[in-house]
Amino acid sequence: MKVVIASTVIALGVLSSASVFAAGEKDLATKSGCMACHAVDKKLVGPAYQDVAKKYAGDKTAEAKLADKVKKGGSGVWGAIPMPPNAAVSDKDAKTLVKWILAGAK
Repeated sequence: MKVVIASTVIALGVLSSASVFAAGEKDLATKSGCMACHAVDKKLVGPAYQDVAKKYAGDKTAEAKLADKVKKGGSGVWGAIPMPPNAAVSDKDAKTLVKWILAGAK
């Protein structure tokens, strides 16, 4: 019985840590201005993050390519409206954001 309770407590701790980590990444996206044009599950000005994850699933170069796009901006992939550069976002934060997006951005 003690083992079951301990396992449950550990599992809940891991799940809550994962939720906090995801919440931190969404907060980073908001703080960085990304959520002004993007949403997790619906198109705004730019594509939904979940659509980005689907488009780049299995692409081994996606993380580097998208982190670069976060920093430098881009156009033509998702329509006529260009994504402006976000040079103020650090390389580390850009990589963190892209990993979150490619993981399904929940």
